Amino acid sequence: MGSYLLKVLDWSEVWAPLIPLMVLAFRRNQPASLKPVIIYLVLGFILNLFIDIIMVINIYTTNFSLSNNPIYNIHSVVRFTCFSIYFLKSPQTTFSRIKKSLPVVALIFLFVNFVFFENFFNFNSLSGNLMAMEAYLLLIYCMLYYLSELKDDSKNLFTSPDFWVVTGLAIYVVVNFFVFLFYIPMISVDVDLAINIWNVHNIAFIIFCLFLTRAFYGSFRYKFTV
Repeated sequence: MGSYLLKVLDWSEVWAPLIPLMVLAFRRNQPASLKPVIIYLVLGFILNLFIDIIMVINIYTTNFSLSNNPIYNIHSVVRFTCFSIYFLKSPQTTFSRIKKSLPVVALIFLFVNFVFFENFFNFNSLSGNLMAMEAYLLLIYCMLYYLSELKDDSKNLFTSPDFWVVTGLAIYVVVNFFVFLFYIPMISVDVDLAINIWNVHNIAFIIFCLFLTRAFYGSFRYKFTV
C-alpha cells in the first residue's frame, strides 16, 4: 500500500495540474489577470509529462537512458516567467519598482550562474541554484502582494481569485526553497533521503494545484478577456 501511494505521489507532477485544468474546462470565463497562470498550467503539465515519461523509459530500458534534468530547469524558467507576468500585470500599483526589478535580478543570476558555475543542459543534475533563486524571488512577489492588500481594509481577500493563486504559490515556494537549495548536495550524501525529500516537493505541488483550482472555481463570474 505504501509503495502504491509513493508511485501515485511520484506522478503527482502530471495528475495534479489536471485538477485545475478540468475546472477550467467547465468554467472557461476566467478573469484576464489569470491568463499567465493558465498558460503556466498548460506548459507545466506538458513539461512534467515529458519528465515522467523519461523517468519511465529509464526504468524499463537498460542500454539507453535519457535525462529529464534540463526539463526541470526549463520548467523553473517557465514558472518564473509566467508568474512574473502575472504579478507585473496586477492592478496593484504599490511596490511597482521592486516588482519590475525582480526579472532583471533573475536575468543577471541566469547569466552569471550558467556562464560561470553550472550548465543549464547538464544531463547529470538539475540546477538547485536556479530553482532556489526562482522560489526566493517568487516569494518576494507574494509578500509584496500581501503588503499591498493589507493597505486596503475594504477588500475581502477570500473572494478574490488572486488571493488563492498567491497563497498557493507562497506555500509552494516556502516549502520548497530549502528543498531546492540542498537537494543536489543531499544526493551526494544520501540518495534515498533526497528521493524522500522530493516527496515533500510533490505534496506542496499538489496543494499549490488545489489552491489554483479554488481560484478558478471561485472566479467564474468574471469575464475572461485577452
